[in-house]
Amino acid sequence: MPATSLSSGAFYQRWLGPVLANDEGLDAEQLSRTALTALGQASLRRRWPGVSSVLDGLAGDLQRRDLRLEQVLFGCRFPNPVGLAAGFDKNGVAAGIWDRFGFGFSEVGTVTWHGQPGNPRPRLFRLAEEQAALNRMGFNNDGAQALLKTLQRQKLEPPGRRPAVLGINVGKSKITPLEQAPDDYASSLELLAPLADYAVINVSSPNTPGLRDLQDTMQLRRLVERLRRLPACPPLLVKIAPDLEDDAIDGIARLAFEEGLAGVIAVNTSLDRLGLAKRRLQQTGRTLAEEAGGLSGVPLRHRALEVIRRLRVSAGPALPLIGVGGIDSPEVAWERISAGASLVQLYTGWIFKGPDLVPLILEGLQQQLDRHGLRTIREAVGSGLPWQG
Repeated sequence: MPATSLSSGAFYQRWLGPVLANDEGLDAEQLSRTALTALGQASLRRRWPGVSSVLDGLAGDLQRRDLRLEQVLFGCRFPNPVGLAAGFDKNGVAAGIWDRFGFGFSEVGTVTWHGQPGNPRPRLFRLAEEQAALNRMGFNNDGAQALLKTLQRQKLEPPGRRPAVLGINVGKSKITPLEQAPDDYASSLELLAPLADYAVINVSSPNTPGLRDLQDTMQLRRLVERLRRLPACPPLLVKIAPDLEDDAIDGIARLAFEEGLAGVIAVNTSLDRLGLAKRRLQQTGRTLAEEAGGLSGVPLRHRALEVIRRLRVSAGPALPLIGVGGIDSPEVAWERISAGASLVQLYTGWIFKGPDLVPLILEGLQQQLDRHGLRTIREAVGSGLPWQG
């Protein structure tokens, strides 16, 4: 559906387009916080007559329903393959309304057992020209117990009966030593498991010291085995970094098979500056090479695709993969699915392109199914079929 003067996409571009076109101006983190506050209020009151009519209008604008886009993966029915990535709704405040934006699933978190403020500000930077972002948030969140209360207050439908699938992304508290990480993750997951359609083990954020060491096969196996012992453990996925060597990616694929993981999410943000080492942040005056944090958005696209392709070869066709990183168009989403991803997630691209990106991708996927003569999106996964313009 093209953006009309009344569409949410046109409204977004009119008011936020000029802001997002510049590195400076409104602080990126404050902008997100303001939006989430409003969305959180809407989610709590989504059944109120006035609010529900607005949300119904939003859904009419942005949702695209098509049985060909549905999939059942690790026991969850995904109405479409496009999801909101973890990191935007860290505290799950808008968990009840992400389906209205057209998403087939959303992932809240990263949540840690201990609530924590994260790293000092500024810690989130727009790179407008490159359609990218640098973040060193540091798992700022209110903690697992607060997330439980937030989700309960929204009176969500139980898992399996929701309009969109809900994943909960779990990380390690900064104050917890690495050797105690399995118990730290387990505390959060045991509390939140009843509300999760699936859970993600985040061992790949670059902004918690030592966290990426948990991607080591021995460490990760120990962590997975601890979580699998939990009563009523939801389907478990692991989220990996784009900066892993190929042999480490192969090792995680083997571990996923041996430990019965439900899938792998690839990828998190990158410590590699991806050709932008000399790019200077106007807010700090320093180059990206001098700044801490993970890079996301368009510069990550090529490496994220490489990792999906590597995983698909090393894991075989059965393991579900979720592709994330630099997806900001129907063509890029199709490329990731064709390379082996069953699902894709948006974050940075969705911020820059606005809410119209979700229906645009879904319509593009429908178009490609037609042009390739495919009956369902599952037939496209790992097919290697090119985008047909």
